[in-house]
Amino acid sequence: MKKVFCSCFIAASFGAFSAMADQMTGYISDAHCGAKHSSVSAANTKCVDTCIKGGADPVMVADGKVVKFSDDSKKKALDYAGKSVTIDGTMDGDLLKINTINAAK
Repeated sequence: MKKVFCSCFIAASFGAFSAMADQMTGYISDAHCGAKHSSVSAANTKCVDTCIKGGADPVMVADGKVVKFSDDSKKKALDYAGKSVTIDGTMDGDLLKINTINAAK
């Protein structure tokens, strides 16, 4: 009985940990260029806008890593393309689900 309880507790702990909200700060780039654009500049913003209009998905570049958005979060990220942002969200596997997104200060 003790083993079953411990196993259930550990499994529940892992599930709760993966569902925890994260706050991340980064730059909204596009999937085509990814980490080539990681800071705000007129040239980066122009390229990001062009790639997104051409069909590339928005992504976030944080600490040199590219993070993809869940399907429902892509629309939220589009308004911030080419900008630095702070996101409250949760990771679901390798996809970021946005709860809130704001311009970084």
